[in-house]
Amino acid sequence: MKFDLSSIDVKALGKVAVLMGGLSAEREVSLMSGSGVLQALQSQGVDAHAFDPAERELSELKREGFARCFIALHGRFGEDGTVQGALELLRIPYTGSGVMASSMAMDKIMTKRVWRFEGLPTPDWRMVNSAEETRAALQALGAPMIVKPSREGSTIGLTKVVSVEQCDAAYALAAKYDPEVLCEEFIAGDETTCPVLGEGASARALPVIRIVAPEGNYDYQNKYFTDTTQYHCPSGLPEAEEREIQRIVVQAYRTLGCRGWGRADVMIRASDRRPFLLEINTSPGMTGHSLVPMSARAAGLSYEQLCLWLVSQASLEHSVQG
Repeated sequence: MKFDLSSIDVKALGKVAVLMGGLSAEREVSLMSGSGVLQALQSQGVDAHAFDPAERELSELKREGFARCFIALHGRFGEDGTVQGALELLRIPYTGSGVMASSMAMDKIMTKRVWRFEGLPTPDWRMVNSAEETRAALQALGAPMIVKPSREGSTIGLTKVVSVEQCDAAYALAAKYDPEVLCEEFIAGDETTCPVLGEGASARALPVIRIVAPEGNYDYQNKYFTDTTQYHCPSGLPEAEEREIQRIVVQAYRTLGCRGWGRADVMIRASDRRPFLLEINTSPGMTGHSLVPMSARAAGLSYEQLCLWLVSQASLEHSVQG
């Protein structure tokens, strides 16, 4: 995939708002992502400014003459289609997926239904509404089993359940974040992630990253606040496995109608080396520990170049005829 940055007229981008912070459980990470993006854009000569929707009304974007937005919000009210819908109404182009794709990708259960319908591999699952149903799901899916909120990110509210005694607490923790709770078959094997840039037929996968977390526990702490997690990019996987992961990730991205950028998490089952799609993130992290910049670097694109390319791709889903 070629990135022609020389054709980007920085001045023509206009005044850019980097949306960061917000109201979700991932506010802290979003502030880190947004700060990195803001600094990167400013270093490229972009007239970029921080904007926290938790502290200011979005309508101020229009009043203050912002021409486009870089969405560095994570989780609810950031990557679930709500802020995208508001920006569509304000007619301010933004980075990343539109309303429908953002909303679907944020809902892990809906995502899995679409992928399963399209014949894409994803672990078996049950949606549960009580601790009792969680125990029944463990019976059906077997142990270990992953219990998590359907519409949260960054492994927030997630429990790896190995016995029936853990089911009640696991359900209660997940339900604290979302009434829709997902119980998912655990896939033992290599943990990988793969970013995608672009839209439709032009969407392309970046290099795969293989993640090795302490004791296999890639939780919130190990994602953002420790240096003990190892990231391998190049992944070290056989070339055929890397290509297959990239193929299904691009298909998964296109199936949901994603655009701009995204990152899908994939487990490779140790027993038969078969890949399984877990979820897709339409507003990936851009912190010092984040994975899209790491993969982009392996493809020859610096953090600053990635930010500049993404903001140059900002768009609206619907044009107004008049």
